[in-house]
Amino acid sequence: MQRLKQELLLRVSGLDPHPNTAPVLNAMKSPNHQMLKTVPRINHCGRSTGPILSELPKDLPRPIDDGEASHLQGVKLPTFVLTATSGSTVDLSAIPGLFVLYVYPMTGRPGLPLPDGWDGIPGARGCTPQSCSFRDHYAELKSLNASVFGLSAQSTDYQREARERLHLPFELLSDNGHRLKEQLGLPTFKVAGMELYKRLTLIVVHGKIERVFYPVFPPDQNAADVLAWLRHRSQTGEANDSPKTTH
Repeated sequence: MQRLKQELLLRVSGLDPHPNTAPVLNAMKSPNHQMLKTVPRINHCGRSTGPILSELPKDLPRPIDDGEASHLQGVKLPTFVLTATSGSTVDLSAIPGLFVLYVYPMTGRPGLPLPDGWDGIPGARGCTPQSCSFRDHYAELKSLNASVFGLSAQSTDYQREARERLHLPFELLSDNGHRLKEQLGLPTFKVAGMELYKRLTLIVVHGKIERVFYPVFPPDQNAADVLAWLRHRSQTGEANDSPKTTH
């Protein structure tokens, strides 16, 4: 029974309870449990994701404003549908009121390597912390009548795993056909044979882009920055987000 408990602990920690891990099991019997220091940590961004996904390195390169999003403010969203992680379809141009759309390159998965050189690409790293920050500020954003969507070029199945693992209370939208690039001119970059969206966040009111956050850095502060801007907007009397009615 004791060995079974030890093997279960190894499984939960992401380690393989193979017979050749006997030294690990023996070490864990010691009062100090030194081997536990190597176990990936469980944090506010979900289950045992490990520091590779949930933490931002201190030396990440800061993205610069290359002007590729300068045309977006004031633009009406095009009409087309995207698939959400719930299996439903969403036409962003038809959503009444205010919503936040954060566009991100790609979330990683525990146990799978990120593309070579990922941390060296300005603005690439940090999709998991960014998503978690919008999750953690979700109630505050809703109190300001703001809905939230995340969007990437990843497949719906891939996004669904991230949404469930990170316990996100909002939908992720898949644009793996790069329709927002074609119809709205959203900036992209290529790595490891993939074309991914550059990180940016849009505040949309009645289908029109009112505010653009680009570049976004650090990504784990994006939700707080959006929240601060929305609060200022509300306090200055600029908010008029209720759906308009026609007679």
